[in-house]
Amino acid sequence: MSHFALQSKNVIVNTSNGKSGSSEMVAACVEVKDELIHAIHPYGKALSCEVLDYAEQVIMPGLVDSHVHINEPGRTEWEGFNTATQAAAAGGITALVDMPLNCIPVTTTKAAFQEKLDSVGDKLWVDCGFWGGVIPQNIDDLDELLNAGVLGVKSFLIDSGIKEFPHVEAKDIRAAMPILAKHDVPYLIHAELDCGSFDDLVINEKYNSFLESRPKKWENDAISLMLDMARESKAKGDNCKVHIVHLSSDEALETIAEAKSEGLRFTAETCPHYLTIASENIPDGKTLFKCCPPIRENKNREHLWQAITDGRLDFIVSDHSPCTPELKHIDTGDIEKAWGGISALQFGISLIWTEAKERGFSLVDIVRLMATETAKFAGLDTVKGEIKIGNHADFLVFDPNAQFTITNEMIKHRHHITPYAGRKVTGQVQHTFVRGQHVYQQDEFINAPVGRPLLKGRL
Repeated sequence: MSHFALQSKNVIVNTSNGKSGSSEMVAACVEVKDELIHAIHPYGKALSCEVLDYAEQVIMPGLVDSHVHINEPGRTEWEGFNTATQAAAAGGITALVDMPLNCIPVTTTKAAFQEKLDSVGDKLWVDCGFWGGVIPQNIDDLDELLNAGVLGVKSFLIDSGIKEFPHVEAKDIRAAMPILAKHDVPYLIHAELDCGSFDDLVINEKYNSFLESRPKKWENDAISLMLDMARESKAKGDNCKVHIVHLSSDEALETIAEAKSEGLRFTAETCPHYLTIASENIPDGKTLFKCCPPIRENKNREHLWQAITDGRLDFIVSDHSPCTPELKHIDTGDIEKAWGGISALQFGISLIWTEAKERGFSLVDIVRLMATETAKFAGLDTVKGEIKIGNHADFLVFDPNAQFTITNEMIKHRHHITPYAGRKVTGQVQHTFVRGQHVYQQDEFINAPVGRPLLKGRL
């Protein structure tokens, strides 16, 4: 359908005459023409096109997940674009941004990025942007990589687990920041610093043994280092955008608040697993819960929710980081050997809504945290993240009261494993539209993949 409309008594639309960042829930009819939002009418308006009426269900802008590991090319036995973007569509995500590892080759050169683009083919069920990577060896090639269309770059301050993606040190960060500032793209940082003195800890089947091996100090020190780097960058006149991925430690929140108060372009995200799981509740030997940085105590979790409330944390992303069941060592329960990463791409909004509604959050807040701010961060806010005239016609239709239990059988990502199996959640995605094309309807995929790459300067 190139011309149609959706309507509901509950539509979350931008209400600030097209300016980003101000949405509310209203009764409305959204008219779509040629993949774009053409007009926003009062609910019930007579139109010359087909009108899909979703009555009491909530029509929201499609979510934007800016932290997804898809692993193609090179490690498609872990995950690939077809299954990952199907899982995204089932979760109401209409745009995601792929990480520069754990694919082969890692996305640290223009040639490697082209290999990734060549691998996409007709596999995208949703639109997809891409992060590049900064490693010590590629700083001289950063301009070329950024000109090729990546939306920003990521580095690790600690061993990434992938030998082709070594960690950076302060001197590398200093060299990269002016280049990134010139392109006005964010510098994403995996913020853990190995502070030593934990080498003698034995990691066994007990989750707490793993938790003790990666203390909060590792995150705290890394984020303090990035605050120093951001201050240097601002003093030099660059003011490079610094972004902390998957924050876990509540002790680092004060440093993030300090950076923001100084006017630095400093942002941070967290993830559903840090907001919905507490380490006290993780059974021993359950390797599906292993991720880095680790899931921490319930008190820590509550502090992260406070930071979501007051703005110290900017948004919520999945950090979907899948691997094969064998690499998870599910049968042996060997947490030390298990690959670290949580698989839950399609369940993010249900997991977060279940917790958030009990804390007084509205679905308008969820849109801001999982669509508007993530789109803005990735530089996609000219077309994604809000229902406003001229944007891509990206929607999810959400039943905020539907309850279901997550099962392995309903999983759309490649390997049907997740730490959330058996968890009861509230709120379910019923339909997903990508640029006006209906791609997902009540557990079924419709038509063919319609997603396309989102390249910087070419949206």
